[in-house]
Amino acid sequence: MDLAKAIQEAFSSAKQSPENHSAADSLRVSVLSEALPYIQRFGGRRVVIKYGGAAMAHENLQEAVFRDIALLSTVGVQPVIVHGGGPEINQWLKRLGIKSKFKDGLRITDLETMNVVEMVLIGRVNKQIVNGLNKLDSLAVGLSGIDAGLVEARTLGDGSYGLVGDIVRVNPDVLEPLLAKGYVPVISSVAATSDGISHNINADTVAGELAASIGAEKLILLTDTPGILRDKDNHSSLFRQLRLSEARQLISEGIINNGMKPKTECCIRALAQGVSAAHIIDGRIPHALLLEIFTDAGIGTMLTSRS
Repeated sequence: MDLAKAIQEAFSSAKQSPENHSAADSLRVSVLSEALPYIQRFGGRRVVIKYGGAAMAHENLQEAVFRDIALLSTVGVQPVIVHGGGPEINQWLKRLGIKSKFKDGLRITDLETMNVVEMVLIGRVNKQIVNGLNKLDSLAVGLSGIDAGLVEARTLGDGSYGLVGDIVRVNPDVLEPLLAKGYVPVISSVAATSDGISHNINADTVAGELAASIGAEKLILLTDTPGILRDKDNHSSLFRQLRLSEARQLISEGIINNGMKPKTECCIRALAQGVSAAHIIDGRIPHALLLEIFTDAGIGTMLTSRS
């Protein structure tokens, strides 16, 4: 069932006279009843959402994510969106005849490539997300890590990756008045060094550090996998919940590896800095955000700092 629609329709169904209620109405009200404690619990709390992958690439999933974020904002949650945009960067580099080079899975980013990254992430992808949310009356504001020194970058490693960055510090003061007035910040993962040189930073990393800096209740990473799996080829081996110590153990045993390892490490860092829970969920599922936040079972992996 479309959870977002069910929650929305449940409000109107609950107001009908008894003779007008149908089985579908009862189901919608049941959905709302399950969601209500979570709505009450997370009202006024901050949730940082890393938006990317298939949820960004497919129009029907984009619409579902935007509706989820709008609904979260409507019921009093304070969402903050962090995004990358690798596939669209690839498309524009190809159009412009700029060859991509990679090292250790990271794009080597020279100045020419960085100019395209800024154009795509700040000028195009960011505004598409803002526009999508604004159409739902969600009052989104587009930013990058450069704005008001929100994120200060440094060059990653020995500089052999080019203008790929890591984070020195986060200064979220610019977000406070926006959140206080009900705006939804949408932040692209571009930041500058102390001497003003733009760098591209992994969006998961930005989301995790930002979540810690604003005292977020939750960090949610939208991915193209069901979550953390014991066996990557068996979706039924999904870990529904992991303690911090268990996640570290799975990394040391090599069960969490490849692309899931940096995502899990990002969650671990956020939890260690005070974020209450981190979630890795499948953004290919419509309304994944609402299913994870507002239902008892959830759909992905939740990591907590509890021992």
